[in-house]
Amino acid sequence: MQLSNYLKSQKMNYYELLFTTTPTEDYQQDLLINELAEIGFDTFEEMETGFKAYIPVFDFNQQLLDECLEPYHQLFSFTYEINLIPQKNWNEVWESNFEPIQIRDQVWVRATFHQHRPEFPYEIVIDPKMAFGTGHHETTSMVMDMMLDADLSGKKVLDMGCGTGILAILANKLGARDITAIDYDPVCYESTIENAELNGISNIKAICGSKEVIPDEQFDIILANINRNILLDQIACYSEVLKSGGEIYFSGFYENPDLDIIKEEADKYGLKYLSHKKTKEWVAARFKM
Repeated sequence: MQLSNYLKSQKMNYYELLFTTTPTEDYQQDLLINELAEIGFDTFEEMETGFKAYIPVFDFNQQLLDECLEPYHQLFSFTYEINLIPQKNWNEVWESNFEPIQIRDQVWVRATFHQHRPEFPYEIVIDPKMAFGTGHHETTSMVMDMMLDADLSGKKVLDMGCGTGILAILANKLGARDITAIDYDPVCYESTIENAELNGISNIKAICGSKEVIPDEQFDIILANINRNILLDQIACYSEVLKSGGEIYFSGFYENPDLDIIKEEADKYGLKYLSHKKTKEWVAARFKM
């Protein structure tokens, strides 16, 4: 993995928080990871004894972290230590931790330094940088799995919270004709452009921003793998640009209580629940206009 020009220009260092956890339920650690993502942690790596969480040094706020962690001390036992990861060492960190993944026997996701696997119908090359979305997280892999069952041929697709661009890239490989990928994070924006180039894709239009930059166009498919609060804030915008009969895939939240909350909000805008997948406590859900 090579650092983007944006990161080079920002001279960005990261804090690595090494959490050692003993949760009583599998989902409890995921809840904690989700809370950390809400306060600026953008990369996570699970380990046998816990997980690592990364945040840019200029985004780190100890008081905010303490407030975030406080409720979880009552649920399970955990400790953490903080390490500074200088910019010059980030390549080494990612290359030692990022392993290829597969979705069914259809999709092979790898970095540039991994082996090509021609037996997979769809291969995606991802240079992850600090952008979220390598396919390792349950939410990303579930949406990818759903996409394999969808008809994307010739469709116009919007990918919200695109991260590395992995879902947009898969949409292209599944036959989508026109793809817009949006993320508010400049690292994700640049990562999407570079990963599209790595995969030889020219029909992904990356935009840096949030709901305000959604084009005034009509889409056949919307992919929104973000988190519950952002989804609730943006569902109305999605409904305005989703064609009648179009489908939207939501992910980034839990089955309880989030799914019912998402269903209720979606129903206000004519989005009808069709089905969902669940891995651990994470959910990906399919709706139709």
